[in-house]
Amino acid sequence: MVSLNSPCTRPDLNSLFRTADTSLNHHRVGLERYVIQCVSRFDSSNPNSAAASIYTGFSFGAGLVGRSRFEWQSSCALLASKVMSLEQDTEKSNGGGDGIAAVNGHPALDLVPIKNQSVSTTLLPRPLSISDLSPAPMHGSQLRVAYQGVPGAYSEAAAGKAYPNCEAIPCDQFEVAFQAVELWIADRAVLPVENSLGGSIHRNYDLLLRHRLHIVGEVQLPVHHCLLALPGVRKEYLTRVISHPQALSQCEHTLTKMDLNVIREAVDDTAGAAEYIAANNLLNTAAIASARASELYGLSILVNGIQDDSSNVTRFVMLAREPIIPRTDRPFKTSIVFAHEKGTSVLFKVLSAFAFRNISLTKIESRPRRNSPIRLVEDAETGTAKHFEYMFYIDFEASLAEVRAQNALAEMQEYTSFLRILGSYPMDMTPLTPSSPQH
Repeated sequence: MVSLNSPCTRPDLNSLFRTADTSLNHHRVGLERYVIQCVSRFDSSNPNSAAASIYTGFSFGAGLVGRSRFEWQSSCALLASKVMSLEQDTEKSNGGGDGIAAVNGHPALDLVPIKNQSVSTTLLPRPLSISDLSPAPMHGSQLRVAYQGVPGAYSEAAAGKAYPNCEAIPCDQFEVAFQAVELWIADRAVLPVENSLGGSIHRNYDLLLRHRLHIVGEVQLPVHHCLLALPGVRKEYLTRVISHPQALSQCEHTLTKMDLNVIREAVDDTAGAAEYIAANNLLNTAAIASARASELYGLSILVNGIQDDSSNVTRFVMLAREPIIPRTDRPFKTSIVFAHEKGTSVLFKVLSAFAFRNISLTKIESRPRRNSPIRLVEDAETGTAKHFEYMFYIDFEASLAEVRAQNALAEMQEYTSFLRILGSYPMDMTPLTPSSPQH
């Protein structure tokens, strides 16, 4: 059970997750459940809301998150009292706190389940307290940043580039990284959305629509892939290469030219592939991962730099519970998603709204509409026609603080049945250099 009456200090979350060293001694220690979920809904009609100015009076989608600090603190205080009351009632009915499955109707989140229940409670981290629900610290100052993968993953390097000196929190799935921010376990999430060679990471585009987090920034990371194996293993011994599907696609031609008689298998992440080989002492398997992963898991680099193009770059977005205030003092980018109940016929009109105002689009991505993926069209001559239905994601180079961007979105509302702003955030203007080993 998690108590909210602990001293007001931030928990050390490092002990929640897997750690690794070259001796391959791994430990998992952590709470079985976090039962705190604080969700606040934003009413755009409220003039006192700090976030209302971001959306310039438009109602793009329901349930935008954001409140003043005073309202947040009041909500958190009420939440704490309700959680304590719920925990006490559960103890009386169940004889303990292990049966809590949800708080205020929201399911609890299992981050790292403990297989050995005999672990001493003295090793567990300090529970979350009210101080942990206070506004996040300034940009780059010891934030808790969630990423998908294990230590040594490229997402960990992207989190460090986006927020120097942050506390990086590994998550086994993209979905968990989203939930970690929503449940206040992490302050930010840094997740990949596209790669210059492999294309879009569709899973994260779908999750952006499913969750109510806001894009508050972006970071572009040069990716340098290495072929890793256990010490002493030669390329001729290999029968299998494992890695993340994106990494396999980014090294496809190079692997073919190497003339290796290997099977290529996809796993959850690049560093996790290296960890798996080391943990299971696999002499016939190699991993595609970073040079840092080889150091963490005691593997040797068989081939350095096996990506198909040295200009291999992955774009990551930074996600937060609340949006940032758009500005005009530096280049901004805005991400939106829209759809129309009559299909894709309005796409040209939507694009013309940007072209007329000289707003450059940097990305257009279409994804199937999950609730209604197919639209039937009655035609007396040819029978019933089936049209595929899509959601459209667009990134454009303009800040929501600019009048031209506001007017473009206002015009879009006339053509679309659904429009949601995912975020308006500073563009990553750091110069890109050819990929080099990640350390």
